[in-house]
Amino acid sequence: MCTTDSRRTMELMTQDMNTNGVKQLRRSSTDKMIAGVCGGWARYLGVDAALLRILLVAVTLFGVGVPIVVYVACWLLMPQDD
Repeated sequence: MCTTDSRRTMELMTQDMNTNGVKQLRRSSTDKMIAGVCGGWARYLGVDAALLRILLVAVTLFGVGVPIVVYVACWLLMPQDD
């Protein structure tokens, strides 16, 4: 038996492919902490969003804030999933 959250996740995973079978990069509306950017990239790459969040924090600490600019750009440019 599927819960509502798992059913919604499955619907979003099947919506990742358009009619041509091409993945679409979109911000996640369900797996988000700030704007859903890491959740969207995680779904696109097929990895856990927590790993991407940890990587983003680590790279931000060592990259002197450049990843924050990239994150904001993704936030502004990536469409939200439905």
